[in-house]
Amino acid sequence: MSTLFEPYKLKDVYLRNRIAIPPMCQYAAVDGLINDWHRVHLAGLARGGAGLVIVEATAVSPEGRITPGCTGIWSDEQAQAFAPVVASIKAAGAVPGIQIAHAGRKASSNRPWEGDNHIAAEDPRGWQTIAPSAIAFGAHLPRVPEAMTLQDIARVCEDFVAAAKRARDAGFEWLELHFAHGYLGQSFFSRHSNQRNDAYGGSLDNRSRFLLETLAAVRDVWPEHLPLTARFGVVEYDGRDDETLAESIELAKNFKREGLDMLSVSLGFSTPTAEIPWAPAFLTRIAERVRREAQLPVASAWGIDTPELANRCIENGQLDLVMVGRAHLADPHWPYSAARKLGIDRASWTLPAPYAHWLERYTVS
Repeated sequence: MSTLFEPYKLKDVYLRNRIAIPPMCQYAAVDGLINDWHRVHLAGLARGGAGLVIVEATAVSPEGRITPGCTGIWSDEQAQAFAPVVASIKAAGAVPGIQIAHAGRKASSNRPWEGDNHIAAEDPRGWQTIAPSAIAFGAHLPRVPEAMTLQDIARVCEDFVAAAKRARDAGFEWLELHFAHGYLGQSFFSRHSNQRNDAYGGSLDNRSRFLLETLAAVRDVWPEHLPLTARFGVVEYDGRDDETLAESIELAKNFKREGLDMLSVSLGFSTPTAEIPWAPAFLTRIAERVRREAQLPVASAWGIDTPELANRCIENGQLDLVMVGRAHLADPHWPYSAARKLGIDRASWTLPAPYAHWLERYTVS
Protein backbone atom coordinates (compact mmCIF):
# COMPACT_ATOMS: atom_id res chain seq x y z
CA MET A 1 0.00 0.00 0.00
CA SER A 2 1.17 3.48 -0.80
CA THR A 3 2.43 5.50 2.14
CA LEU A 4 -0.24 8.10 1.43
CA PHE A 5 -2.90 5.53 2.26
CA GLU A 6 -1.39 4.20 5.44
CA PRO A 7 -3.43 5.03 8.56
CA TYR A 8 -2.20 7.63 11.01
CA LYS A 9 -2.72 7.91 14.76
CA LEU A 10 -2.46 11.10 16.80
CA LYS A 11 -3.44 10.89 20.45
CA ASP A 12 -6.45 8.54 20.49
CA VAL A 13 -7.63 9.52 17.02
CA TYR A 14 -7.08 7.26 14.02
CA LEU A 15 -7.15 8.58 10.47
CA ARG A 16 -7.79 6.04 7.71
CA ASN A 17 -5.07 7.67 5.56
CA ARG A 18 -2.69 10.64 5.46
CA ILE A 19 -5.02 12.80 3.36
CA ALA A 20 -6.58 15.77 5.16
CA ILE A 21 -8.96 18.40 3.84
CA PRO A 22 -7.88 21.78 5.23
CA PRO A 23 -10.24 24.58 6.25
CA MET A 24 -11.65 26.23 3.14
CA CYS A 25 -13.83 29.27 3.75
CA GLN A 26 -17.18 29.18 1.96
CA TYR A 27 -18.43 32.63 3.05
CA ALA A 28 -21.99 31.28 2.98
CA ALA A 29 -23.08 31.60 6.62
CA VAL A 30 -25.63 34.08 7.96
CA ASP A 31 -24.77 35.69 11.31
CA GLY A 32 -22.21 32.95 11.79
CA LEU A 33 -24.79 30.19 11.46
CA ILE A 34 -24.17 27.33 9.02
CA ASN A 35 -26.86 26.16 6.62
CA ASP A 36 -27.65 23.54 3.99
CA TRP A 37 -24.68 24.62 1.86
CA HIS A 38 -22.21 23.67 4.61
CA ARG A 39 -24.01 20.46 5.50
CA VAL A 40 -23.97 19.17 1.91
CA HIS A 41 -20.48 20.49 1.17
CA LEU A 42 -18.79 18.93 4.19
CA ALA A 43 -20.62 15.62 4.04
CA GLY A 44 -19.70 15.32 0.37
CA LEU A 45 -16.03 15.94 1.08
CA ALA A 46 -16.03 13.38 3.88
CA ARG A 47 -17.59 10.74 1.62
CA GLY A 48 -14.72 11.27 -0.81
CA GLY A 49 -12.35 9.22 1.32
CA ALA A 50 -10.03 11.65 3.15
CA GLY A 51 -8.96 10.74 6.66
CA LEU A 52 -9.63 14.17 8.17
CA VAL A 53 -12.05 16.97 7.27
CA ILE A 54 -11.47 20.33 8.99
CA VAL A 55 -14.33 22.83 8.96
CA GLU A 56 -13.47 26.29 7.67
CA ALA A 57 -12.08 29.12 9.80
CA THR A 58 -14.86 29.59 12.36
CA ALA A 59 -14.89 32.86 14.28
CA VAL A 60 -14.69 32.89 18.06
CA SER A 61 -16.59 36.20 18.15
CA PRO A 62 -18.56 38.41 15.73
CA GLU A 63 -15.60 40.79 15.38
CA GLY A 64 -13.36 37.82 14.53
CA ARG A 65 -15.06 37.01 11.23
CA ILE A 66 -13.19 37.70 8.02
CA THR A 67 -16.46 38.58 6.25
CA PRO A 68 -20.15 38.77 7.20
CA GLY A 69 -20.50 35.33 5.55
CA CYS A 70 -18.05 33.52 7.81
CA THR A 71 -19.09 30.72 10.16
CA GLY A 72 -19.04 31.34 13.91
CA ILE A 73 -19.05 29.39 17.12
CA TRP A 74 -19.57 32.16 19.66
CA SER A 75 -23.07 30.96 20.56
CA ASP A 76 -24.64 27.68 21.61
CA GLU A 77 -27.02 27.87 18.66
CA GLN A 78 -24.11 27.97 16.24
CA ALA A 79 -22.38 25.08 17.98
CA GLN A 80 -25.51 22.94 17.97
CA ALA A 81 -25.91 23.52 14.23
CA PHE A 82 -22.55 21.82 13.73
CA ALA A 83 -23.65 18.58 15.45
CA PRO A 84 -25.29 17.08 12.30
CA VAL A 85 -22.19 18.02 10.28
CA VAL A 86 -19.99 16.22 12.78
CA ALA A 87 -22.25 13.17 12.59
CA SER A 88 -22.19 13.11 8.77
CA ILE A 89 -18.40 13.41 8.62
CA LYS A 90 -18.00 10.53 11.07
CA ALA A 91 -20.61 8.42 9.29
CA ALA A 92 -18.55 8.79 6.11
CA GLY A 93 -15.48 7.41 7.87
CA ALA A 94 -13.52 10.64 8.33
CA VAL A 95 -12.48 12.44 11.51
CA PRO A 96 -14.34 15.75 12.08
CA GLY A 97 -12.12 18.73 12.81
CA ILE A 98 -12.70 22.46 13.13
CA GLN A 99 -10.47 25.50 12.92
CA ILE A 100 -11.30 28.34 15.32
CA ALA A 101 -10.12 31.81 14.42
CA HIS A 102 -10.04 35.56 14.88
CA ALA A 103 -9.30 37.63 11.79
CA GLY A 104 -7.87 40.67 13.62
CA ARG A 105 -7.11 43.61 11.31
CA LYS A 106 -8.18 41.59 8.23
CA ALA A 107 -11.74 41.31 9.54
CA SER A 108 -14.79 43.26 8.27
CA SER A 109 -14.02 42.45 4.64
CA ASN A 110 -16.12 41.75 1.59
CA ARG A 111 -16.25 38.21 0.30
CA PRO A 112 -13.44 37.44 -2.20
CA TRP A 113 -15.72 37.47 -5.23
CA GLU A 114 -17.24 40.77 -4.06
CA GLY A 115 -13.98 42.67 -3.85
CA ASP A 116 -11.92 40.98 -1.12
CA ASN A 117 -11.44 44.44 0.37
CA HIS A 118 -12.43 46.14 3.59
CA ILE A 119 -16.11 47.00 3.88
CA ALA A 120 -16.51 50.77 3.73
CA ALA A 121 -16.65 52.51 7.11
CA GLU A 122 -20.15 53.86 6.46
CA ASP A 123 -21.50 50.43 5.42
CA PRO A 124 -23.64 48.97 8.24
CA ARG A 125 -22.44 45.45 7.37
CA GLY A 126 -18.97 46.27 8.69
CA TRP A 127 -17.46 46.64 12.15
CA GLN A 128 -14.42 48.01 13.95
CA THR A 129 -11.35 45.77 13.70
CA ILE A 130 -8.77 45.14 16.41
CA ALA A 131 -5.10 44.15 16.34
CA PRO A 132 -1.97 44.24 18.51
CA SER A 133 -1.14 47.70 17.13
CA ALA A 134 -3.05 50.36 15.21
CA ILE A 135 -1.39 49.47 11.90
CA ALA A 136 -3.37 48.75 8.76
CA PHE A 137 -2.42 45.79 6.55
CA GLY A 138 -2.49 48.08 3.55
CA ALA A 139 -3.30 47.50 -0.13
CA HIS A 140 -6.91 46.32 -0.39
CA LEU A 141 -7.25 46.25 3.43
CA PRO A 142 -6.58 49.87 4.45
CA ARG A 143 -8.73 50.07 7.58
CA VAL A 144 -6.71 50.99 10.68
CA PRO A 145 -7.54 48.65 13.59
CA GLU A 146 -7.86 49.67 17.20
CA ALA A 147 -4.84 48.65 19.27
CA MET A 148 -5.91 46.00 21.76
CA THR A 149 -5.86 46.77 25.46
CA LEU A 150 -4.80 44.14 27.99
CA GLN A 151 -8.49 43.64 28.69
CA ASP A 152 -9.10 43.01 24.98
CA ILE A 153 -6.33 40.43 24.91
CA ALA A 154 -7.76 38.60 27.90
CA ARG A 155 -11.25 38.71 26.41
CA VAL A 156 -10.19 37.26 23.06
CA CYS A 157 -8.25 34.50 24.80
CA GLU A 158 -11.43 33.61 26.69
CA ASP A 159 -13.35 33.69 23.40
CA PHE A 160 -11.02 30.99 22.07
CA VAL A 161 -11.57 28.95 25.23
CA ALA A 162 -15.35 29.25 24.96
CA ALA A 163 -15.21 28.29 21.27
CA ALA A 164 -13.06 25.25 22.07
CA LYS A 165 -15.59 24.11 24.68
CA ARG A 166 -18.44 24.46 22.19
CA ALA A 167 -16.47 22.57 19.54
CA ARG A 168 -15.79 19.82 22.05
CA ASP A 169 -19.45 19.57 23.05
CA ALA A 170 -20.54 19.52 19.38
CA GLY A 171 -18.47 16.35 18.94
CA PHE A 172 -15.44 17.57 17.01
CA GLU A 173 -12.42 15.32 17.52
CA TRP A 174 -9.68 17.54 16.10
CA LEU A 175 -9.15 21.21 16.95
CA GLU A 176 -6.99 23.64 15.01
CA LEU A 177 -6.12 27.14 16.22
CA HIS A 178 -5.75 29.60 13.35
CA PHE A 179 -2.52 31.46 14.07
CA ALA A 180 -1.59 32.05 10.41
CA HIS A 181 -2.28 34.24 7.37
CA GLY A 182 -2.00 37.65 8.96
CA TYR A 183 -4.95 37.10 11.24
CA LEU A 184 -4.86 37.94 14.93
CA GLY A 185 -2.47 35.27 16.21
CA GLN A 186 -0.01 35.86 13.39
CA SER A 187 -0.32 39.61 13.91
CA PHE A 188 1.00 39.32 17.44
CA PHE A 189 4.01 37.34 16.23
CA SER A 190 4.85 39.46 13.18
CA ARG A 191 6.98 42.59 13.38
CA HIS A 192 4.95 43.94 10.45
CA SER A 193 1.87 44.26 12.64
CA ASN A 194 3.10 44.31 16.24
CA GLN A 195 4.84 47.43 17.49
CA ARG A 196 3.73 47.20 21.11
CA ASN A 197 6.08 48.20 23.93
CA ASP A 198 4.48 46.11 26.67
CA ALA A 199 4.62 42.39 27.54
CA TYR A 200 3.02 41.49 24.20
CA GLY A 201 5.48 43.24 21.87
CA GLY A 202 9.15 43.58 21.05
CA SER A 203 11.09 40.44 21.91
CA LEU A 204 10.36 36.97 20.56
CA ASP A 205 9.04 35.90 23.97
CA ASN A 206 6.69 38.86 24.08
CA ARG A 207 5.45 38.50 20.52
CA SER A 208 4.81 34.81 21.23
CA ARG A 209 2.94 35.46 24.46
CA PHE A 210 -0.63 35.77 23.12
CA LEU A 211 -0.29 32.61 21.05
CA LEU A 212 1.17 30.57 23.91
CA GLU A 213 -1.30 31.89 26.48
CA THR A 214 -4.21 31.11 24.18
CA LEU A 215 -2.87 27.64 23.43
CA ALA A 216 -2.39 26.89 27.14
CA ALA A 217 -5.88 28.13 28.01
CA VAL A 218 -7.45 26.02 25.26
CA ARG A 219 -5.35 23.02 26.27
CA ASP A 220 -6.94 23.19 29.73
CA VAL A 221 -10.44 22.65 28.31
CA TRP A 222 -9.79 20.53 25.22
CA PRO A 223 -9.80 16.75 25.96
CA GLU A 224 -6.28 15.43 26.43
CA HIS A 225 -6.97 12.36 24.31
CA LEU A 226 -7.95 14.43 21.24
CA PRO A 227 -5.49 16.28 18.96
CA LEU A 228 -4.93 19.98 19.54
CA THR A 229 -3.20 21.55 16.54
CA ALA A 230 -2.45 24.97 15.09
CA ARG A 231 -1.91 26.51 11.68
CA PHE A 232 0.94 28.99 11.74
CA GLY A 233 2.83 31.02 9.15
CA VAL A 234 6.51 30.25 9.67
CA VAL A 235 7.80 32.51 6.85
CA GLU A 236 6.74 35.80 5.26
CA TYR A 237 8.96 35.97 2.14
CA ASP A 238 9.77 39.56 3.04
CA GLY A 239 13.58 39.37 2.91
CA ARG A 240 13.97 38.33 6.56
CA ASP A 241 13.06 34.68 6.17
CA ASP A 242 16.08 33.12 7.89
CA GLU A 243 15.41 35.17 11.02
CA THR A 244 11.64 34.60 10.89
CA LEU A 245 11.98 30.86 10.35
CA ALA A 246 14.45 30.51 13.23
CA GLU A 247 12.03 32.38 15.51
CA SER A 248 9.13 30.29 14.25
CA ILE A 249 10.95 27.08 15.08
CA GLU A 250 11.59 28.35 18.61
CA LEU A 251 7.89 29.12 18.90
CA ALA A 252 7.05 25.64 17.59
CA LYS A 253 9.20 24.14 20.33
CA ASN A 254 7.29 26.20 22.87
CA PHE A 255 4.01 25.13 21.28
CA LYS A 256 5.02 21.54 21.88
CA ARG A 257 5.90 22.26 25.51
CA GLU A 258 2.45 23.80 26.00
CA GLY A 259 0.75 20.69 24.64
CA LEU A 260 0.40 21.21 20.88
CA ASP A 261 0.15 17.91 19.02
CA MET A 262 0.73 18.99 15.40
CA LEU A 263 1.63 22.13 13.46
CA SER A 264 0.13 22.91 10.06
CA VAL A 265 2.98 24.84 8.42
CA SER A 266 1.83 27.80 6.36
CA LEU A 267 2.61 31.40 5.37
CA GLY A 268 2.51 34.62 7.36
CA PHE A 269 0.68 36.85 4.86
CA SER A 270 1.41 39.82 7.15
CA THR A 271 2.51 42.24 4.45
CA PRO A 272 1.13 42.91 0.98
CA THR A 273 4.68 43.36 -0.38
CA ALA A 274 5.72 39.73 0.24
CA GLU A 275 7.29 37.98 -2.75
CA ILE A 276 6.04 34.42 -2.41
CA PRO A 277 7.76 31.84 -4.65
CA TRP A 278 4.63 29.98 -5.65
CA ALA A 279 5.38 26.45 -6.86
CA PRO A 280 4.05 22.93 -6.27
CA ALA A 281 4.61 21.87 -2.64
CA PHE A 282 7.01 24.78 -2.11
CA LEU A 283 6.60 24.74 1.68
CA THR A 284 7.38 21.06 2.24
CA ARG A 285 11.14 21.47 2.74
CA ILE A 286 10.50 24.18 5.28
CA ALA A 287 7.89 22.00 6.98
CA GLU A 288 10.36 19.14 7.14
CA ARG A 289 12.87 21.41 8.89
CA VAL A 290 10.23 22.46 11.43
CA ARG A 291 9.35 18.79 11.97
CA ARG A 292 12.99 17.82 12.50
CA GLU A 293 14.10 20.71 14.70
CA ALA A 294 10.94 21.15 16.78
CA GLN A 295 10.32 17.39 17.01
CA LEU A 296 6.67 18.04 16.25
CA PRO A 297 4.41 16.32 13.69
CA VAL A 298 3.61 18.61 10.77
CA ALA A 299 1.13 19.01 7.96
CA SER A 300 1.07 21.49 5.09
CA ALA A 301 -0.87 22.52 2.02
CA TRP A 302 -0.11 24.91 -0.87
CA GLY A 303 0.23 23.18 -4.22
CA ILE A 304 0.07 19.57 -3.10
CA ASP A 305 -2.55 18.51 -5.59
CA THR A 306 -1.26 15.47 -7.46
CA PRO A 307 -1.23 11.95 -5.96
CA GLU A 308 2.42 11.44 -6.82
CA LEU A 309 3.51 14.64 -5.11
CA ALA A 310 1.33 14.02 -2.05
CA ASN A 311 2.66 10.51 -1.71
CA ARG A 312 6.26 11.67 -2.05
CA CYS A 313 5.84 14.26 0.72
CA ILE A 314 4.78 11.48 3.10
CA GLU A 315 7.21 8.87 1.82
CA ASN A 316 10.19 11.22 2.16
CA GLY A 317 9.29 12.09 5.75
CA GLN A 318 8.64 15.76 4.99
CA LEU A 319 5.03 15.72 6.21
CA ASP A 320 2.90 13.56 8.48
CA LEU A 321 -0.32 14.64 6.76
CA VAL A 322 -0.93 16.31 3.41
CA MET A 323 -3.56 19.03 3.25
CA VAL A 324 -5.32 18.77 -0.12
CA GLY A 325 -7.75 21.63 -0.54
CA ARG A 326 -8.63 23.01 -3.96
CA ALA A 327 -8.07 19.65 -5.64
CA HIS A 328 -10.94 18.32 -3.52
CA LEU A 329 -13.20 21.11 -4.76
CA ALA A 330 -12.42 20.05 -8.32
CA ASP A 331 -12.81 16.35 -7.46
CA PRO A 332 -14.55 15.55 -4.15
CA HIS A 333 -13.42 11.92 -4.64
CA TRP A 334 -9.77 12.88 -5.04
CA PRO A 335 -8.61 10.00 -2.76
CA TYR A 336 -10.23 7.49 -5.16
CA SER A 337 -8.51 9.10 -8.13
CA ALA A 338 -5.24 9.15 -6.18
CA ALA A 339 -5.49 5.49 -5.25
CA ARG A 340 -6.04 4.53 -8.87
CA LYS A 341 -3.11 6.64 -10.08
CA LEU A 342 -0.84 5.11 -7.46
CA GLY A 343 -1.84 1.61 -8.56
CA ILE A 344 -3.60 0.54 -5.40
CA ASP A 345 -5.70 -2.59 -5.86
CA ARG A 346 -9.41 -2.13 -5.31
CA ALA A 347 -9.10 1.65 -5.17
CA SER A 348 -12.87 1.78 -4.80
CA TRP A 349 -12.51 0.96 -1.09
CA THR A 350 -12.05 4.71 -0.63
CA LEU A 351 -15.66 5.27 -1.74
CA PRO A 352 -19.04 4.64 -0.09
CA ALA A 353 -20.64 1.38 -1.25
CA PRO A 354 -23.34 2.96 -3.47
CA TYR A 355 -20.54 4.51 -5.57
CA ALA A 356 -17.90 1.81 -5.19
CA HIS A 357 -20.20 -1.00 -6.40
CA TRP A 358 -20.85 0.59 -9.76
CA LEU A 359 -17.35 1.93 -10.34
CA GLU A 360 -15.69 -1.35 -9.39
CA ARG A 361 -18.11 -3.47 -11.40
CA TYR A 362 -17.89 -1.52 -14.63
CA THR A 363 -14.37 -0.10 -14.59
CA VAL A 364 -12.42 -1.12 -17.68
CA SER A 365 -8.67 -1.36 -17.24
